[in-house]
Amino acid sequence: MDSTYEYSSGSPDETQRLAEKLAAELQPGDLITLSGDLGAGKTSFTKGLAKGLGVTANVNSPTFTIIKEYEGRLPFYHMDAYRVEDEGEELGLDEYFEGEGVTVVEWPSMVEEQLPEERLDIEIRHTGDSDRELYFKPSGDRYITICKEILR
Repeated sequence: MDSTYEYSSGSPDETQRLAEKLAAELQPGDLITLSGDLGAGKTSFTKGLAKGLGVTANVNSPTFTIIKEYEGRLPFYHMDAYRVEDEGEELGLDEYFEGEGVTVVEWPSMVEEQLPEERLDIEIRHTGDSDRELYFKPSGDRYITICKEILR
């Protein structure tokens, strides 16, 4: 059964705190995808995840490098697929998805065919100046459990 969980955020700080809470539940091999319009808050959410994973480096969008790697309690891989021109392009993403870290993919539609079935898809939408609606769509029992835990 596919479920979608909703969360309303009133500020970037609140969005980051939610991401930190999610990070506490993550383990090696976990995959989070983030979609939403430019400026919706994908990178802000990612910064919260990184903080929750103990990353101390400055996290910013890897737009021109596609993948940035960070060290924390787990390796953290931040991917921005916005500039991927050919969905079939071999980027070696499976090495990250099956690796020892946590992977976040912004603009997942650009690499949809390369994504594992089990993952947590999050869509972020503007609803006001600082307000956002976050829609969590877990695929797999583990991600359903995580959503129930952090969004109760």
